[in-house]
Amino acid sequence: MAKISAALVKELRERTGSGMMECKKALESTAGDLEAAIEHLRKTGQAKAEKKAHRVAAEGQIMIRHADDGRCAALVEINCETDFVAKDDNFQQFAAQVTERVLAQQPTHIDELLAIPFPGGETVDEARKHLIAKIGENINVRRFSLMATETGLLNSYLHGSRIGVVVELQGGDAALAKDIAMHIAASRPLCITPDQVPAEVLDKEREIYLAQAEQEGKPAHIAAKMVEGRLRKYLKEVTLLGQPFIKDPDQSVEQLLKQAGATVVHFERMELGEGIEKKADNFAEEVMAQART
Repeated sequence: MAKISAALVKELRERTGSGMMECKKALESTAGDLEAAIEHLRKTGQAKAEKKAHRVAAEGQIMIRHADDGRCAALVEINCETDFVAKDDNFQQFAAQVTERVLAQQPTHIDELLAIPFPGGETVDEARKHLIAKIGENINVRRFSLMATETGLLNSYLHGSRIGVVVELQGGDAALAKDIAMHIAASRPLCITPDQVPAEVLDKEREIYLAQAEQEGKPAHIAAKMVEGRLRKYLKEVTLLGQPFIKDPDQSVEQLLKQAGATVVHFERMELGEGIEKKADNFAEEVMAQART
């Protein structure tokens, strides 16, 4: 077996980011051939990524980046398995680089984003797989949203690393747009106005309210009025314009916007891990499972 110098191991580690022992083993298996060792680590990294692909990744990072001219913003969710890894510098750097790629290249879907190269030539997906091999957790580039405006203004609010909102306003100013984004983060409106609420959502709510009225023994004409009243209340609760403004609950968001002569054109809200089915594992078993991989 060829003698592997510490300097060679160090160089391989610097070029690949892999652990010291992994680098040493890769060099030993390739008789000290640095380029062959790099290829070996890439192949084993791919295998590790495939092995971990089934594991639930619901932690991670929501990131936002704005273009220098303020006309475009990117909102991105990158997932990992644990909050510990979400705070890791390598994971944070990867998430930031992906968000910059979204803003710079403006892909239209995830597959297109994953194929975009970083400045060094490695694609987003290749970098993701190498990071899985290095960190030891499943990592997913889950979703992204791009917002652009020609005549309005964009601003955003990031609540820690878990909730991100980007808002487009016509009229008003950056401070108002930030306040509206903060409100959306806290109050989770479904949409801006009642006419944007999907018909199937309204039908479901109407069905529930009607069943409630019937259980209360109300006559049909009274039940119908109760249903419509409850629907109106529901629409105020789930639409941005109908909600009480979080900084001043005595006025609605609609009243706030009217005072400023502003209109919300569009908003995007992402909450980390929403919609991902999370498995409740026994912690001790989880630690043992990690140790065995």
